[in-house]
Amino acid sequence: MRTLLLALVLSAHIAAAQDHHHHASPSTSNQQPATTRVPDVPVQTHDNRELHFYSDLVKKRVTAINFIFTSCTTVCPLMGVRFAQLQSLLPKDVSLISVSIDPANDTPQRLAEWGARVGAKPGWTLVTGTKPDIDTLLRSLGTAIADPASHTPLILIVDDRGETPSFQRLDGLTDPKSIAKTLAELAPSPSPSQNYFANLDLVDQNGTKTDLYSLMKGRTIVLNSFFASCTATCPVMTGTFNTLQERFADRLGKDLVLVSITVDPKNDTPEKLKSYANGAKAINGRYFLTGSKEQVDAALKRIGQSSPAPEQHPNVIVVGNEKTGLWKKAFGLAKPEEIVEIVRSVLDDDGTAPAK
Repeated sequence: MRTLLLALVLSAHIAAAQDHHHHASPSTSNQQPATTRVPDVPVQTHDNRELHFYSDLVKKRVTAINFIFTSCTTVCPLMGVRFAQLQSLLPKDVSLISVSIDPANDTPQRLAEWGARVGAKPGWTLVTGTKPDIDTLLRSLGTAIADPASHTPLILIVDDRGETPSFQRLDGLTDPKSIAKTLAELAPSPSPSQNYFANLDLVDQNGTKTDLYSLMKGRTIVLNSFFASCTATCPVMTGTFNTLQERFADRLGKDLVLVSITVDPKNDTPEKLKSYANGAKAINGRYFLTGSKEQVDAALKRIGQSSPAPEQHPNVIVVGNEKTGLWKKAFGLAKPEEIVEIVRSVLDDDGTAPAK
């Protein structure tokens, strides 16, 4: 009986929202955005990353984009719930993006809170920015409006794997299974890295849930194991990661991430890792991960860094380019300059370098 009542209430809300938004467009349309290129405007994400919309979120990917604002009480919560349902049906290679159409009020914190309410998971990025930049983005994507309250529910599917992107428009309230079917027809087969590193429920120093594949997708990743109370080799490797952070600061968080996984998840809470990250002066693109012992052990095993006790963790750094498939290992206590050159060789790999 509860299920029936909930379905009736939801249907009524959807019908009211569609009427309020002037009967949204048909479920599929060939109408194109105002440009054949997605603008590379700077944006801020819900997890406080400074990115460029095209190069960091859309380039060479299949993405589904919707347009929301956090104070919306009609159609936006419904679109959010639909995106959350859609996310559970998608292959990891498809990214979801929600663009705020009210950037003057939608801060990253408000987007994060809104995403949490509707059930957003890693792989779904919510973005805001300055009003001029967001206006440029909305105009280019053919979604510019004068008043956020009058916007039409819309999903824009962008396939940017060719020389020029292709676009499909869908009604923002389309059934998630139908959207998933459309995206599945576009999405590439899972990569070896996705098959190997996905579905690990970890948590970073900011308390944000993530998995290794979400962090490395389309990037080069540098991995090591450590624990916050370690006084032997960990400070040395942390110093090396500090050097990497300094040398590659312009690429960190874009095509490079630095990831340290604790071998002591019982004691290394997100709060403790946050303090550790602050001590290391970590910037965007550097992550310290923890989680349940089961999930952390699984992650450590997959990067070859399992240990019977925290004090016995390997002093190894693993470097991998997810796009080209090149992976290398380095001795974690080597001179920082040696590690820098190994990371550079993997980061700049064009797909022809031999693995070591």
